[in-house]
Amino acid sequence: MHQNPNSFSKGRGAQDRLNNRFESLKHESIPEFLEYIYREGEAHKIRTTYQRIFPKTIVNKVLSPDIGMAYSLNPYQGCEHGCVYCYARNTHEYWGLGPGIDFESKILVKEEAPELLEAFLKNRKWKATPIVLSGNTDCYQPAEKHFEITRACLKVFLKYRHPVGIITKNAMVLRDLDILEALNKDQLVGVHISVTSLDKEIRSRLEPRTATTAQRLKTIRLLSESGIPVNAMLAPIIPGLNSHELLSLARAVSEAGARSFGLNVVRLNGAVGDIFSSWIHKALPARAEKVLSLIKACHGGTLNDSRFGVRNKGEGAVAEQIHTMARIARRRYFKNREFPALNTTLHHRYKTGQWTLF
Repeated sequence: MHQNPNSFSKGRGAQDRLNNRFESLKHESIPEFLEYIYREGEAHKIRTTYQRIFPKTIVNKVLSPDIGMAYSLNPYQGCEHGCVYCYARNTHEYWGLGPGIDFESKILVKEEAPELLEAFLKNRKWKATPIVLSGNTDCYQPAEKHFEITRACLKVFLKYRHPVGIITKNAMVLRDLDILEALNKDQLVGVHISVTSLDKEIRSRLEPRTATTAQRLKTIRLLSESGIPVNAMLAPIIPGLNSHELLSLARAVSEAGARSFGLNVVRLNGAVGDIFSSWIHKALPARAEKVLSLIKACHGGTLNDSRFGVRNKGEGAVAEQIHTMARIARRRYFKNREFPALNTTLHHRYKTGQWTLF
């Protein structure tokens, strides 16, 4: 007998398969499929599929002025981690897919990314600027275990002595410690590890297919012990859900060796608002309305704010309380620490052949 469709479905983040907003016709969800995913524990049996795509370019210029990166590279579109709050879910609609279950079960793979990256870095007009692996979807999501595209790209960055940043919440980054250490000899790499909650139950429901918090803290420690600079991303901070953990999270990543931390207040853009609302009413029904109300209090009464410079910080009393705690955390746990700038001076010499003189 099927359980109530309002019950929480384990194993995936999104609790619904949403229509693609670009479809000209609106289709109703298939009842048999919804009944299937709502069975307790059945969502993990939704098979993840991989589809090769063939982009002409791989390095993306980031046009948003408040992101903190100028260029990004995403080996995969879609992400099996299934983080329910992920802003990148909306991008799956541009591929004719849905931002819900499709985003975390239909992964688009760019196998030619290393070759495209090498061609990009060989362009004599290119002036070295850090390129960030991820920025949209996690470059160390489970697909990387099979395709190893991220590892191949790191080899290209090392070959051309080019600075690279990495954003991930997966301990798989340690697999590539050999390349990271080689890059770090010339200050060419920095790693940003996302840590969202110390509460095992919250983490497993909010980010169902990611590394545990204990594994992430261990990853920060092992990278730091190897001399590789790590910045912890305490993000997103969700008021009423993990905001009370901010000081504890900052202390934990500091003790693990992180040199700095960043945060942003959650905003639920596009279809993510509906996905998150559905999720929290099923995962944490007693707290759902309070959490949604607090998120709205940070964004002028809505779940999303698209204004550059404000959208990731929030505003109002609730947001200010979060940022006050962050300032306290930095004074208390990160005094005299800083995340270093990456080296941009070596790539030009490599392209022009001057590297052979050293």
